[in-house]
Amino acid sequence: MTLLHILLVALTQGITEFLPVSSSGHLILLPALTGMRDQGQFIDVAVHVGTLGAVIGYFRRDVCLALRGTPAALAGQLEAPGARLSLGLMISTVPIILIGAVLHFSGLSELLRSMKVIAWTMLGFGILLYWADRSGGQVKRAGSWTLRDAAIMGLWQVIALIPGTSRSGITITGARLLGYEREDSARLAMLMSIPTIAASGILLWADAAANADAEMIRSGLLAAGLSFLSAFAALALMMRFLRRISFTPYVVYRVVLGLILLVMAYG
Repeated sequence: MTLLHILLVALTQGITEFLPVSSSGHLILLPALTGMRDQGQFIDVAVHVGTLGAVIGYFRRDVCLALRGTPAALAGQLEAPGARLSLGLMISTVPIILIGAVLHFSGLSELLRSMKVIAWTMLGFGILLYWADRSGGQVKRAGSWTLRDAAIMGLWQVIALIPGTSRSGITITGARLLGYEREDSARLAMLMSIPTIAASGILLWADAAANADAEMIRSGLLAAGLSFLSAFAALALMMRFLRRISFTPYVVYRVVLGLILLVMAYG
């Protein structure tokens, strides 16, 4: 891979992973729109590792709290600090791991990687995010996250297996419909991404690593570092902006891109 190709893939993944605009959709579209060859699974895993490091670093206090509460959560002692958060993350991750594994090993996930699918999901779920953001309440905070809400948001997250949906976008949509404030909806969605990204990385790593050579490993390390930096910056900016603005700018971007892709796909 050329340095330019690595840079484009890493920045695309890093900037779009935590914004509600679909990183997987953009990665699939990148070779189609630029004429570059597909970056391959190894680089996909590398840039996901970079974004995983970014979200863990940004929400390190919540991550440490959840880790400290894991033993208590497994023992059923949910009143212990961090226990309910830890159990909530476990519950919300189960559906996407199960369904994601089925799609991966059955080969169905490859059938969804098309411009037409991405165009419709980019447009449709963007409009759904706008409606949820406008009609959702502002009464719940992340600290009051219930196990029931975790399960519901986990089911919403499964829809993100369709390219173009946006994992963060669909979980934020679910959180807003449950009544969580904008910033807290994003915070919960980001925390839910940690076990999800880790699980998908483990699933894909064995196949990807088996075919990697020294040059690919160097490219992967560079891609991971660049995606870490861009993801951390994008995440910090989004969380800061959500204190003052809504998700509407991201919705506008999704709708415009979705319409452009529809023209390209059918024209």
